[in-house]
Amino acid sequence: MPAVDPAERQHHIQVAPGEVGRYVFLPGDPGRSEPIARYFDEPKLVAKNREYETWTGYLDGEMVSVTSTGIGCPSSAIAMEELVRVGADTFVRVGTSGAMQPNIKPGDLGVIHAAIRDEGTTLHYLPVEFPAVADLDVTRALAVGARSTGATVHVGISQSKDSFYGQHEPGRMPVANRLKDRWNAWMAGGAICSEMEAAALYIVASTLHVRAGGIMRIMGHFDQSPVSTEEDAASGTLEDLLAAAIAGMREIIARDREAAGVAA
Repeated sequence: MPAVDPAERQHHIQVAPGEVGRYVFLPGDPGRSEPIARYFDEPKLVAKNREYETWTGYLDGEMVSVTSTGIGCPSSAIAMEELVRVGADTFVRVGTSGAMQPNIKPGDLGVIHAAIRDEGTTLHYLPVEFPAVADLDVTRALAVGARSTGATVHVGISQSKDSFYGQHEPGRMPVANRLKDRWNAWMAGGAICSEMEAAALYIVASTLHVRAGGIMRIMGHFDQSPVSTEEDAASGTLEDLLAAAIAGMREIIARDREAAGVAA
């Protein structure tokens, strides 16, 4: 990659124009950036700063990147804002989440077409009435790609929250009744999983006019009952999620090329 003026580097992610592709994976954990990059051809570490770790390489001949976002909506919004400034326009959130429906088994995958805005970051972008919705073409491609790996895939809505322990230990919170009532409402409405980033990514993508979608490994049970040894053994590994995300991105790239009339 050509030398870049340090002044062009984004303040938080420390990436400059020319160092990332238009297609970017967004895991939360920096420890998942390199495992995703291993699927790339010619992967190269671009930058590490705070919770943001970025690698760039090639997938089916297309320049692609992965940038970790850290946990939660605020840091995720920062990552997308700065990645768009350096040229990215298509984002796939790759993460883990908690189950919210009884038919979902530990290790199933969720392709998230919309998110409940149960967080505060997006109120700084758009009124709460504006929906957090994924790009339709990205969502379809992720579902097709994920299913091509043999995974069990659910397409649905996630709850994006600000408090991990508010979900997992609501009974000890002073607002326990409110948390439980809202959780029951999300479930009754058909939400498939609970996570902490999708709403911000979808709302920021809407305001910046770029594309975003998300794929999650759904863990645990909807009632948070313990996962048995047998269930854990049958739930696969994190690598299954990464392989499905890569397959989904390949599908996005292929569809973009077809739409543009470019030979594969």
